[in-house]
Amino acid sequence: MTDVKRKALEDLRSQRWFAADNMRGFAHRQRMQQQGLDREEFMGRPVIGILNTWSELSPCHAHLRERAAAVKRGVLQAGGYPLELPALSLGEVMVKPTTMMYRNFLAIEAEELLRSLPLDGAVLMGGCDKTTPGLVMGALSMDLPVIYCPAGTMLNDRYKGQTVGAGTHTRKYWDEYAVGNIGRQEWIALEARMTRAPGTCNTMGTASTMTAIVEAMGLSLPGASSLPAMDAGHTRMAWACGRRITDMVWEDLRPSRLLTQGSLRNGIVAYMALGGSTNAAVHLMAMAGRAGLALALDDLDAIARDVPVLANLFPSGDRLMEDFHYAGGLPALLNKLRSRLDLGAMTVTGRSLGENIDGTACEDDEVIRDPDRPLKVATPECPEAGLALAVLRGNLCPDGAVIKPSAATPRLLRHTGRALIFDTNEDMLAAMNDPDLDVDADTVLVLRNGGPVGAPGMPEWGNLPIPKKLLRQGVRDMLRLSDARMSGTHYGTCVLHISPEAAVGGPLALLRNGDRITLDVGARRLDMDVPETELQARRATWRAPERTYARGYAKLYQEQVTQAHQGCDFAFLQGTAPTPEPPIY
Repeated sequence: MTDVKRKALEDLRSQRWFAADNMRGFAHRQRMQQQGLDREEFMGRPVIGILNTWSELSPCHAHLRERAAAVKRGVLQAGGYPLELPALSLGEVMVKPTTMMYRNFLAIEAEELLRSLPLDGAVLMGGCDKTTPGLVMGALSMDLPVIYCPAGTMLNDRYKGQTVGAGTHTRKYWDEYAVGNIGRQEWIALEARMTRAPGTCNTMGTASTMTAIVEAMGLSLPGASSLPAMDAGHTRMAWACGRRITDMVWEDLRPSRLLTQGSLRNGIVAYMALGGSTNAAVHLMAMAGRAGLALALDDLDAIARDVPVLANLFPSGDRLMEDFHYAGGLPALLNKLRSRLDLGAMTVTGRSLGENIDGTACEDDEVIRDPDRPLKVATPECPEAGLALAVLRGNLCPDGAVIKPSAATPRLLRHTGRALIFDTNEDMLAAMNDPDLDVDADTVLVLRNGGPVGAPGMPEWGNLPIPKKLLRQGVRDMLRLSDARMSGTHYGTCVLHISPEAAVGGPLALLRNGDRITLDVGARRLDMDVPETELQARRATWRAPERTYARGYAKLYQEQVTQAHQGCDFAFLQGTAPTPEPPIY
């Protein structure tokens, strides 16, 4: 940034704690020295928080303690003082019932850590799916200078000559194991090797989708989102985050000075070109709401129609994040999309996005395609096949639903079939092994009560498994519907985030077994062939399911969470109304 007016020492927020010549100031300085610090270490410097989501039950973040040490070096060398703060770790797979239920918890924690402590700025350390939006949501609400340091992706593996990654291949190989095409010992061997190093999923799942969106929005250093976790460059990037955040404090470069409608659009353009996770549709709504930026599902659909999938990455393609990094990473992708970006949008570097990506070369045009040669070519029969997202409306989803056409089977994007409904995930999983299940390849599998209120927490149940009897017949995809989410690493013709959800009386709650359902992605429609008079009669007899939580955080969640098309944030956390700084007593 040119002609930056730098803050004076007395303007630093931390000085409210440490500079006062009174008993409170004395006590604050005294307690810092209690840890063995000299007062000169922290006096007269920007105090930088390092919000670290490291945990021994979060394998994606297993290396973040070491990266925090690199951040500290950068802060100290730039003249700041770093303090590491543990934050809630939301590692996928281990956290139950779902990390999504705790995204808002992390957002609250991040905001209040930044507010309640003597911090002038912060480095946000995360990467696994919900940690990125959770940390960013909290930081947006507090509006201190922050920089996001992504955890990085795990290393690739190979199996029988094929590149293998986490998530996408777990589902693929499980289906083969379930029908006996993979033996027990081979399955155990895969279990031990497919995730062979710390870091987030190495497909274009939710983790890499969200870190890339945040980078494109200007909140991370250029190229940070594709660095492998175990690459030496990742340590250097963490060090650079520490150096840069210290200068950002002096420059007062807060999120509210960076995020605009243009930078939000930049993030969405990156999302679509990457073939990113459908989960981003929920997180983008929540982040936009915290930043006071206008965003609706139809805005995502409009950009998806204009921006084809260019990144050849699982689950839409056949490469992994290491390949994307070697090809030039996000800066190289964005450089191919300059005409669709707000190049003047400012970033944490103090320069514009256009300046950050100028001259960035693509090293592999098969991994990062040119806009005139997208990953999947539209055909007259299926012009939507190459899109990363389509937003549906209809009498099953009046407030919207989403599908990822690029990871679906093209012939199923226009499909009619009879509904086979499951009201709980347990019932659905049990039925999948039933050899007498009344199902064929044209059946539409439906799971309801998996939304934000119903589950609660909107877990990743939406990638319903294929019934075993159909797997044995060679069926590997069918139309599946849910008010739940799906892992960004998964694939298939799955309609997700049906809103409003069944548990609050959305039309999905009125669907019955045998009803005909029609999906027409070209028309952006999802409908049940049931007369309105019949739906009214069904509604008259519908009763809301009993909520299982009478106290605690889950009760708060069910009472305050918004629907999927609104971002599943808590109603009382939305918006940009200021919260006063804490008084110091």
